[in-house]
Amino acid sequence: MYEIYELLLQKYGVSTYKVSKETGIAQSVFSSWKTGISKPKQDKLKKIADYFHVSVDYLMTGTEKDGGETYYLNDETKEIAQKVFENKELRMLMDAAQDADPEDIEAVHNMLLALKRKERGNVD
Repeated sequence: MYEIYELLLQKYGVSTYKVSKETGIAQSVFSSWKTGISKPKQDKLKKIADYFHVSVDYLMTGTEKDGGETYYLNDETKEIAQKVFENKELRMLMDAAQDADPEDIEAVHNMLLALKRKERGNVD
């Protein structure tokens, strides 16, 4: 499992420190997995798999189950999720929008569009 985890770190250009902070799994836990002192429990495997947008099976074996199991509903969703994953500011907006009323989200959207128009010199 740890070898696949290291490959995912390289693929996404993140450190164990970052994964630790964002998943709540202590860095010492990752160290004990690496050295073989302990093996990951299912709940922690799930957190890591979710973080990297892979299945637990992939994290454990490096391959997905037969049958084409995928994490996303479609390619558009996958692309959007990847953009949010890679962009801290988008993640902050997404987190803030989780509990917001639809009217508030629309208001923020309109403000962002107005700022973009102003930036381009298209002030109304």
